[in-house]
Amino acid sequence: MNRITLYQTSEHDCPYLPDQKAITQFVDPAIIPDCKFYTHLSQHGFRRSGEHLYRPACSSCEACISTRLVVEAMTFSRNQKRTIRRAQHFEYIHLKAFDSDEHYLLYENYINSRHAGGDMHPPTRELFSRFLLSNWADTYFFEIRHNTKLIACAVYDKVDGGISAVYCYFDPEYSQFSPGKLAILKQIQFAKESELKYLYLGYQINECDKMNYKTKFRQVEQFIKNNWQRID
Repeated sequence: MNRITLYQTSEHDCPYLPDQKAITQFVDPAIIPDCKFYTHLSQHGFRRSGEHLYRPACSSCEACISTRLVVEAMTFSRNQKRTIRRAQHFEYIHLKAFDSDEHYLLYENYINSRHAGGDMHPPTRELFSRFLLSNWADTYFFEIRHNTKLIACAVYDKVDGGISAVYCYFDPEYSQFSPGKLAILKQIQFAKESELKYLYLGYQINECDKMNYKTKFRQVEQFIKNNWQRID
């Protein structure tokens, strides 16, 4: 673990903060991670995108802060409980991730509606597969369905003692049910029932509206100066 080769990109436009430049470090793609390896890197602020494990390595910016929830200690606010109650008529299904027409069309609709002009636009079937799926990760789709219709999906990986949220996409017509928040709340419930310790949520970016939702949850830890610290 102390001798992992990392490859670093040159500066590129930051996908989250305007007028900022970003640098990303990737784990040597020749390495085929197992669950122990993936868990260790998750505990040190790395994330998965497709087959690759990466972390920000910007020289003059520390805005991206790896964040996880301490599942056992999690309690829901009144608003979060209301979100769950409003969606109690939905169906929730966990299944192994796979390349699916149904899932791609939902993903395509979501990207076109919510992220037009972003770095993931325009969506393609190839990018969907390369971004979310992996040959080595233990990846699952957490489906949310209404009368059998797929309305949202949270993609997550299993790691030792926890799960790592990869991405969530949903039908914008169901926005009144806060599908993104709902997916996290239901994953917390699932992790509790499974006696898992952590739910890794990715990077908190306070200055980015699309990435600062993690502050809405209690019992949050952030990876700061190579240590996990509890954030009130």
